Amino acid sequence: MNDDLDIRRKRLRYRCWHRGTRELDLLLGRFVDAALATMDARDLDRLEALIEVPEPILYSWVTGHGTPPPAYDHDLFRRLRAFHRPSERF
Repeated sequence: MNDDLDIRRKRLRYRCWHRGTRELDLLLGRFVDAALATMDARDLDRLEALIEVPEPILYSWVTGHGTPPPAYDHDLFRRLRAFHRPSERF
């Protein structure tokens, strides 16, 4: 089971650093570099769902220019946004 999580973490790290736009690569990549080791299976599920969102939409959510729908406005997303916006940290 732990090996499965490690494989998912490695795959997610790569996908977050290689999305397409450099801006979102930096936002997601830096966050996963800092937080991925402590993510559990539920967090990984949520991250996998987040990175399926089209780039312009996800970028607007992360930068605070858009509001994610309730299905995406979960703890992991709030941690991602707070990571890049220190004034929103818990």
